[in-house]
Amino acid sequence: MVPSLTICDNSSAMTDAVQTPPAVALPHIIGVRFMRVSKMYHFDASEFLEVRPGDKVVVETTRGRQLGEVVQRIPPERVAPPSGGYKRILGPATARDLAMESHWKAKETAAMIDCRARSFELRLDGIKIVKAEFSYDGSRLTFLWSGPDDENARVDLKSLREDMQGAFGQQLVTFRQIGPRDVAKIVGGLGACGLDNRCCSMFLTEFSPVSIKMAKEQGISLNPEEITGMCGRLRCCLVYEYEQYVEARKQLPKRNKIVITPKGVAKVIDANPMKETVYVRLQDSDDDRMYEFHKDELQPRDELEALQKKAADPCDRHESGGCSCGKADRPAEQPGRSDPPGPRTDQPGPRNDQPGPRNDRNRRR
Repeated sequence: MVPSLTICDNSSAMTDAVQTPPAVALPHIIGVRFMRVSKMYHFDASEFLEVRPGDKVVVETTRGRQLGEVVQRIPPERVAPPSGGYKRILGPATARDLAMESHWKAKETAAMIDCRARSFELRLDGIKIVKAEFSYDGSRLTFLWSGPDDENARVDLKSLREDMQGAFGQQLVTFRQIGPRDVAKIVGGLGACGLDNRCCSMFLTEFSPVSIKMAKEQGISLNPEEITGMCGRLRCCLVYEYEQYVEARKQLPKRNKIVITPKGVAKVIDANPMKETVYVRLQDSDDDRMYEFHKDELQPRDELEALQKKAADPCDRHESGGCSCGKADRPAEQPGRSDPPGPRTDQPGPRNDQPGPRNDRNRRR
């Protein structure tokens, strides 16, 4: 007796076994600032998707736990993750966290005054205690200070640090040195240009490098009083229009360049990049006045002479049969012959209904 065979259809089971791998969830990246006008740092808030811009969050930093404000949500593909990955936020700030922040912030001014008084007693010349900062939970106290103008001068803060640690035994006291630009940003006040608030205190989140070349490129006077800010360094506003001036100057002739103007050959004296004009003085003329012309009215003399020379030179390609300029078709001038060559024979003559120029001349006679 032949046993019966049962055939099972496992296609559905195989289909269920081979499935598309689940999509990897992208991290929820947010930008956090710890001061109103400061650098923005990126954190991972994937565990707290309800966080929105304007919320306060608690994060772990190299200076301990800090309370920051969410300023924006950033698509993960727009920011390259750091080598160690993004740090995760510890969670949204609670009402207790916000109350502790206000409590310790109210004590910062008194702590700064005490530190200034102690530094005066220790006769630490050139030391300026700019600000005192408590962490939101009161576990850390950081004094921001600036040193003397001489960058090579060394200051010993060991005694001051020990005294402040003894006065604030419940907190971990640290000292952090800042530069003159940061000092001007924290102190605030009038700007060198007369604004009620300084640019660094209003909207500059980071300081860009500034050089004296930027002032020269924009035609600004190099008088230190005009290019120096309240911090004693070059003004940050020299960076604002520097790139625009550089791009505009590329379209204008340089100084001392000889150009052809509607009034004749002239020498470039100066340029106005924003107006796209140059100031020139005529050559081979007794007129010492300075004229202003738009860049479209000028033509470099050396380039014009090069074009005229190239047009007058014989074609250097027709010997190999590659002439495309038409010079090879021109008849060569016979030596000793001064009259111009006659008309080409391969060109059609004048039409019967339109008399040519010679017939018209004979008719006038």
